[in-house]
Amino acid sequence: MKKFLLIFFTIYCSLFTVNAQVRWNERYQQYIDQYKDIAIEEMHRWKIPASITLAQGLFESGAGQSDLARKGNNHFGIKCNGWTGRTIHHDDDARNECFRAYDSPYESFEDHSRFLVNGQRYRSLFSLKTTDYKGWARGLKAAGYATNPQYADKLIEIIQLYKLYEYDKAKTADRFMVQHTKDHSVGGQGLHPIKIFNKNYYLVARRGDTFKSIGEEIDISYKKIAKYNERDKNDRLTEGEVIWLKKKQKKAPKDYKGRLHYVRAGESMYSIAQSYGIRLKSLYKLNHMSPDDDIHIGQGLKLR
Repeated sequence: MKKFLLIFFTIYCSLFTVNAQVRWNERYQQYIDQYKDIAIEEMHRWKIPASITLAQGLFESGAGQSDLARKGNNHFGIKCNGWTGRTIHHDDDARNECFRAYDSPYESFEDHSRFLVNGQRYRSLFSLKTTDYKGWARGLKAAGYATNPQYADKLIEIIQLYKLYEYDKAKTADRFMVQHTKDHSVGGQGLHPIKIFNKNYYLVARRGDTFKSIGEEIDISYKKIAKYNERDKNDRLTEGEVIWLKKKQKKAPKDYKGRLHYVRAGESMYSIAQSYGIRLKSLYKLNHMSPDDDIHIGQGLKLR
């Protein structure tokens, strides 16, 4: 019996650890999707590798979940030295230390760039290429950005694990994604993470969302958003719904060529169209169907 309990406990702990790691990876990826374009924009403006900015933001803010990030929009752990703006206090190397606070994550990213550019001790870093993330990581640690002896290794590990170095070669930043965070302060649940699929932007509805509330956050007419999603502007939204922010495509992406979607329980033509960012009319047309036709579980539907 003891042996059985030990095996059960070991399996349970393993599953718990795996699930926790999955959630952590999802949180990291969500943060990257949300802020990568700001990091790219800052790189083009100040010559700081986007990978370094993202890795520091991830590490310093716990992917946006730290108290400093949630209460003060401080994603980089920058303290109050020489700061005349809003502040927040937090225990760090000492108790109740003073940290800079911002009205939005965008302001935090901007101040992080200025902090490095104007800091005398970081000046030598700007002689490095923006693709030399290892040199930047080690240079930041050597210059005293953080007291953690493993700081450079942690940044490099994050960059390599999530392939953040790919953003150091980006030619342009996505202005839509930058604007999403630029003019908004973050409180409560924060801004909806926006993702990209099938040449379109989408977010996932939360409890209590309406087309109007989403429109106000995204700065797009809520009537247009409802139209893009082939809905009435006054329709109630369900938590977990995919909401597209531009007009949907006529087909799924090219890598879905020759692939079928097999209908699952509870799905409708509309929910399937939403999942792939396809116009409902186009999905019917692709499958030589009309709105009067029923679908059944297991039925294969063409997506392009």
